[in-house]
Amino acid sequence: MDILEAIRTRRSVREFTAEPVTPEQVTEILSAGRWAPSGLNNQPWRFVVVRREGKRQELAALTKYRRIIDGAPLAIAVFCDREAMYNDTKDHQGAGACLQNMLLAVHGLGLGAVWLGEILNRSAEVNAVLELPARYELMAVLAVGHPASCNQRSGRKGMEELLLKEL
Repeated sequence: MDILEAIRTRRSVREFTAEPVTPEQVTEILSAGRWAPSGLNNQPWRFVVVRREGKRQELAALTKYRRIIDGAPLAIAVFCDREAMYNDTKDHQGAGACLQNMLLAVHGLGLGAVWLGEILNRSAEVNAVLELPARYELMAVLAVGHPASCNQRSGRKGMEELLLKEL
């Protein structure tokens, strides 16, 4: 798939079939995240792959979007390692690039995913459920799976509304 086509056609998927995501697909998704740019090439992102239903349910209980995680065969929690970070803004931007790479990889593999950020409100509890020390700062959780449908639509603001000026 052409990269510009992938950017324009990727959509957030919130409903999934029960079909599992293969280990090879997970490796590809994580690898795409790993290749994101980061300041000083410090690559501060870290991943927790959550396949087990019981653990996913514990994670799901920490967000008002519980049904999405409950319905996904896979969740990937993305963290920044505070000990690898050197600048909060740059490292958080890098984590965003990592997440976008992962979402594009998901799309390119014919899967679907949604970036869940509301769960950040309970990040300390997420760390506890995933048995991680506080040095790992939660950036997002991706719910991943085979889309139950492929009819998601999305609009974008016109460029005239977004472009402030051209000098």
